[in-house]
Amino acid sequence: MSAKPDRTSGGEIVRRAGVVATGTLSSRILGAVRDAVVAAVFALGATDAFWLAFTIPNALRVLLGEGAVSAAFVPVFTEVREREGMARAKEFYRNLIGAMAVVLLVVTLFGIVGAPWIVKGYAWGFQRDEALFATTVALTRLLFPYIFLMGISALMMGALYASKRFAAPAFAPALLNISLIAGALLLAPLFLQFGWPAIFALAVGALLGGALQIVAQLPSLRKENLIVRPRIGFSDIYVRKCARLMVPLLAGLGVYQLNVLLSRLFASFLPTGSVSYLYYGQRLAEIPQGMFALAIASAALPSLSDAVAKGDEEEAKRLFRHALRLSLFVAVPATVALVVLAEPATTMFFGRGQYDSAAVHQTTRSLVWQAGGIWAVASVRTIVPMFHAHNDTRTPVIASACNLVAFVTLSLLLMGPMQHAGLAAATTAAAIAQLVALLWLLRRRSGDLGMAEVTASAFRVLAASAVMGGVVWLGAGLGEWDAGGNDPRNLAVFAATTAAGLLTYLAAASALGSPELRDLRAAIQRRVRA
Repeated sequence: MSAKPDRTSGGEIVRRAGVVATGTLSSRILGAVRDAVVAAVFALGATDAFWLAFTIPNALRVLLGEGAVSAAFVPVFTEVREREGMARAKEFYRNLIGAMAVVLLVVTLFGIVGAPWIVKGYAWGFQRDEALFATTVALTRLLFPYIFLMGISALMMGALYASKRFAAPAFAPALLNISLIAGALLLAPLFLQFGWPAIFALAVGALLGGALQIVAQLPSLRKENLIVRPRIGFSDIYVRKCARLMVPLLAGLGVYQLNVLLSRLFASFLPTGSVSYLYYGQRLAEIPQGMFALAIASAALPSLSDAVAKGDEEEAKRLFRHALRLSLFVAVPATVALVVLAEPATTMFFGRGQYDSAAVHQTTRSLVWQAGGIWAVASVRTIVPMFHAHNDTRTPVIASACNLVAFVTLSLLLMGPMQHAGLAAATTAAAIAQLVALLWLLRRRSGDLGMAEVTASAFRVLAASAVMGGVVWLGAGLGEWDAGGNDPRNLAVFAATTAAGLLTYLAAASALGSPELRDLRAAIQRRVRA
């Protein structure tokens, strides 16, 4: 009797992950278009200033918005709904929105006032160029309200995820990329006509994108009867519980964001363009991470929380192994493909306009090292929800600390001889250190995890990925990448090589009998029949 629910539960994760991945894919494609447009339209000095200024409120958005929601709100909301009913869960949601709105508003005002000191913390090296530093400070002040908008949007997203509605929150982030593209192509020329710096049009586009993400989720919230009038509910016992869970969570996420801060700080002492080279390489590496790993983690958390709330630890472990196998099934080939295709991918996305061949080469160096860690980052994102489902937000902080120590040590050792590529290599090595620590800590917490199943799957995935890597390497050799991203031959070679690599991997996985491929096929068939 238990087998059928288990299969259905695993299939539900695949189905939900498919919805999230589809939405994230649209956002990532638009994000790649956005980055290509920005790289082509604006000079490297201007993009250094904008991406660094955008990093600051974006880091706090992750801390106070999406990170807090995914790890603290969803499990608590699920617990309240199971124990006290939906009416009490809605009351908790209303109280939390009001309380978080106050926190977000205070942080936003503090950021606007303290922008010069915050920028010094992120980019001390920018002070060597007075104009660059002043532009970064002004952009930071203009972008800080983005935190408030995205924090509220993230709470809405969490309510929809907890209600197992995934489409609206998955597709909403695409609106930010659309707004930034409009800012670069439409607003920037208008700003120049009025004598304003064109790069400020991107900041206006970011604010518009944040507002649109709130609006886009309202219809789904209305269907779930979750449009509520916020109330400042710091006294609510579940708001307090959520806050207690957030404190160690913020520490863990804070370690990651400290890595981001330090990477930007270190890069600010390197030659002009280093911040952009790191950012654009990171963006390409994040396409498979966000599209698949984050989708699987987001889809698995509600089911993990349900299993834990019902006291079914074995079901939670089974779902965890299933999610980790799915994550590796897509992350390992993505790692291999993007390492092999680093130069072609960088050329196709950025090799035009003001982004010349020298910039493409430097971004390729960044991408190779960051792409090498895709599988590790994807695994970390899949393992952490297992702790969060148990309302344990403290233990992952230890693993995050391992990440920080490894990153700082290796960055200081490598940034001299390797410059920005050394920072990228340190990022990947730190993610691997965090993964090892997480697995050890989870084994101590939960006992035997049944990882032999995951290991067997990983070997099949590695074998299929190796075959795919050889095909992709041969295909990439047919391109003339110095000709740039607008060259028709390069476009045809890149498209054909990517398609050939995907088909080769799927064929190899099928020949090796990968159960993950069967799960994906079944999910697609159920979707088609529905």
